[in-house]
Amino acid sequence: MGEGWELMKIRGIPLRVHPSWFVILLLFTWISQNQVSAAAESSLPAWISWGLGLITALLLFLSVLLHELGHSLVALREGVKVRSITLFFLGGVASVERECSTPMASLRVAAAGPLVSLVLAVALLTGGVYAADHVNPLLANLVGQLGGLNLLLALFNLLPGLPLDGGLILKALVWQWTGSQRKGVQVATATGRALSLSAMVLGGWLLFFKGGGIGGLWLLMLGWFGLGASRSQTQLLALQKVLRELNVGQAAGRNFRVLEDDQSLRRLSQLRLSGSEEQSPQEWVLVCRSGRWVGYMTDQPLKELPVQQWDRQCLADHMKPISELPAIGEKAPLWQAVMALEQAEEGRLLVFNVAGLPCGTLDRIDLSEAVLKRLGVRLPVQFLEAARRQNTYPLGMALPKVVESMVSGGLVEQPEASSSTS
Repeated sequence: MGEGWELMKIRGIPLRVHPSWFVILLLFTWISQNQVSAAAESSLPAWISWGLGLITALLLFLSVLLHELGHSLVALREGVKVRSITLFFLGGVASVERECSTPMASLRVAAAGPLVSLVLAVALLTGGVYAADHVNPLLANLVGQLGGLNLLLALFNLLPGLPLDGGLILKALVWQWTGSQRKGVQVATATGRALSLSAMVLGGWLLFFKGGGIGGLWLLMLGWFGLGASRSQTQLLALQKVLRELNVGQAAGRNFRVLEDDQSLRRLSQLRLSGSEEQSPQEWVLVCRSGRWVGYMTDQPLKELPVQQWDRQCLADHMKPISELPAIGEKAPLWQAVMALEQAEEGRLLVFNVAGLPCGTLDRIDLSEAVLKRLGVRLPVQFLEAARRQNTYPLGMALPKVVESMVSGGLVEQPEASSSTS
């Protein structure tokens, strides 16, 4: 789902409207208009019933916005940045920068939205309807309808399955009881899948056998959306598991060349010319002296010195310390490599073995290929080569965000330094 158009900012939080929201706004306006017409004691002009229908629909989405603001303001209080609130065809969603680091903080954030909806429902169905009835019966009907919708919004969101708020509450409770956030996600995802399948079965039954057109279609859409969210959670769990289990040595390639320090700059030039156009600029040239790794070379001397001096100048005069290269140990888990790659200016790492000697290199494509292979996914070579040229994760894999959520959620402990050297 795209982010949509930004309307305003509330407490620094962008409020966005997705194009699909206008479709559901029209649908709710039509439903509310029919309800207003049926509730009117005498026939109303069409423009009044449609106007009241539109007002009811807009107030409903204002209630959805308040629901999401409840989540967002509590998240801000817990120290979690809220990227945006987006209204779309199934309601609203608040996008946060990361998960809360403790189960009780997660529970408070998840419970805040339904609590806002319950408070609105109680206020509208008790004092609101009574006060409105003294003004106009149609106003009382509007207030009562809005109160009922807020109650439905609260109760529906409290169903114990992801991605609903009740699922987030269940996840937090299981996390608190077991000490495992992963266990909480697994339980809440399983219940969410069961609820989604039930909604689709019930929606299909109403749609095809009971003539419940709108209600059945709505349940089918909710179930389909829920199944998609459950599938995403399952895939996320699998991805997190792979990033924890695989180590750097299982993903590393060997994208470097080796020269002796007494060789000339001419040899470096020849080495560069002998490589492929796509690969040679990406290769590191490591320098050895009597079997010891002492440095690495860049192409800067070839650019600065005249060609006539290339035969008289040796690598030892221009090499840089190998310790300057971003590095990581081969036994480090891949999630640490993701963090180290984000900190490395060139987007690649030199891999050291347990003896402290260079044994390979790792870039985003090497890492992605290892992860996808473990997940049983194969991408066309063209996709991988395009990503390698751009030094990005293929298909927009958001591995840094996944690792960030793992660290913030306590699934892994962030080391003092995300890379290791020889």
